[in-house]
Amino acid sequence: MRLFRALRFSLLALLLSLAPASSFAGVFISINFGPPVLPVYEQPPCPQPDLIWTPGYWAYGPDGYYWVPGAWVPAPFAGGLWTPGYWGWNNGLYVYNPGYWGYHVGYYGGVNYGGGYLGIGFAGGEWRGGHFAYNTAVVNVNTTIIHTTYINRTIIETNTVVNNNHVAYSGGPGGVQHQPTAQEQIAAHETHTPPTTFQSQHETSARSAPASYAKNNGGHPATLAVAKPLAVETHAAPAAAHNAIGSQTSGAGAGKVTSEAGTPETRTAAPTRNPTPPAHNTEPARTNAPPARTNTAPKSNPKPAEKPKPEGHEKQ
Repeated sequence: MRLFRALRFSLLALLLSLAPASSFAGVFISINFGPPVLPVYEQPPCPQPDLIWTPGYWAYGPDGYYWVPGAWVPAPFAGGLWTPGYWGWNNGLYVYNPGYWGYHVGYYGGVNYGGGYLGIGFAGGEWRGGHFAYNTAVVNVNTTIIHTTYINRTIIETNTVVNNNHVAYSGGPGGVQHQPTAQEQIAAHETHTPPTTFQSQHETSARSAPASYAKNNGGHPATLAVAKPLAVETHAAPAAAHNAIGSQTSGAGAGKVTSEAGTPETRTAAPTRNPTPPAHNTEPARTNAPPARTNTAPKSNPKPAEKPKPEGHEKQ
């Protein structure tokens, strides 16, 4: 059985190495037994502005499940939000669905990772005017350095999927039972950006560390999160997702995008950022039309009428 699992993983690793970045979200790993429970840990404080929290998770390697520590990551494009990967149940197998970047936080199985990812969307903050504002009711930030903060406890209540057993997978026996919301379904059809190179290196580093594997640490890794943020990597913003965001009341294009867990106050304020085009763009054609039609010599004038002026002359 161990040899079979090793051979299967080697094949999957080969497929991953051959797959281009654009198809990353379409490559899945399937295992016939589920990951360990999610360890409970304290989120390290965000050390600088405009970083996005990416929670820790169980990945699968040559020696079984291993823990990838949580980390603060610079968004690869303005307004970018992270959708965590998750293990889901499918026809008797546990399938891993990789995480991705996009303008909305999509479906991640309802798995409550903490740190703002409470099962539905992201309650930890939103983009405002080109900078990320943190909801300190649920995320840990260094407020002596970061001043773009707010408090919204309501979104925590509405976005939390109760997971007292800290189950790390969705569906199947004992798994989290959460079906995608309408917003999560919309986000799934947007254009996504795969993890940055530094995120992939972060996972590779964990895979090569024996202490990261559950068989060695009993499901209790020593390093659950890293305090130092990952390096910056810039990607072009996904155009299709940007256009979709522009029609949302909770955002106003790149740099003014909010998570789908945006506060009600942010959504009601949107019309002030996207005013209705002034009516005078179309009204003149209607109001000036009557004078052009009626500006002729009076019928009662006995003298011969003067030669009419070119139509539209009176407008000048």
